[in-house]
Amino acid sequence: MIKYKRMQIKRLNLKKLNNTRDLGGLPAADGKKIKHGKLIRSERLSDLPDCTVEDLKKLKITTVVDLRIKTELEEHPDTILEGTEYHILPLLCTATAGITREKSMRKTMAKESRRIKTEFGSVDNYMIDMYKTILFNEQAQDALKSFINLVIKEEGCILWHCSGGKDRAGICAMLIEALLGVSDEVIMQDYVASSRFQRKKYFWSKFGLIIAPLTASFKGILFGMMTAKRIYMRATLDYLNEKYGSVINYCKQELGVTDKDIKILRQKYLE
Repeated sequence: MIKYKRMQIKRLNLKKLNNTRDLGGLPAADGKKIKHGKLIRSERLSDLPDCTVEDLKKLKITTVVDLRIKTELEEHPDTILEGTEYHILPLLCTATAGITREKSMRKTMAKESRRIKTEFGSVDNYMIDMYKTILFNEQAQDALKSFINLVIKEEGCILWHCSGGKDRAGICAMLIEALLGVSDEVIMQDYVASSRFQRKKYFWSKFGLIIAPLTASFKGILFGMMTAKRIYMRATLDYLNEKYGSVINYCKQELGVTDKDIKILRQKYLE
């Protein structure tokens, strides 16, 4: 069995942002590493205290990409960072595209919970299917193409986020990391770090759900969506590797990424 060195993946020390981190330092292609201060993944930037806004400004972020759908944007709008270019590229947050038209995220998840037992059998199967939906839904692929093009063109520091910084932000991080030559194992380590960073927040959220007057199925989907389980990303990587040979080949065939694009990314973000 191959043993991999565990990466020291650390979150940025930002008040009210537990799941925000710089990809800098991750080992990549040709023995190089990702540069610091260039690629940042995060949870939502809503209701931030002034001290966090000031700390984010110090990071010299030039572009923010919000991956949330309209309902999420309206319920929890971002704290706007002055002088930063914003892009909204909504990615599906459920395994069914049509359900994202719901006006309340609580109602959205309630509807989803009713389908889990009959259509997926378990919350884990649901989450794995949701990741495939993000990668293969036509509308979502358009957003992923736009995201990668923004990263290619970026000359400063780009931050992308969804709601919890785990699923949609994690998929985008996986694609960029793979294009930069980061190994599957390190991609996995970066992905599961979200659970570690959000441990305290999830503890109290889960406690609240336990005592909440909600159905067991509804609680089940919410529990599943709180955790960055290794099997979610492992199943996704295995599927892409089996179907396309690699994540890079998926990006080429489904998202139109070229060898020239990969060369630009590696010249720009590796050292």
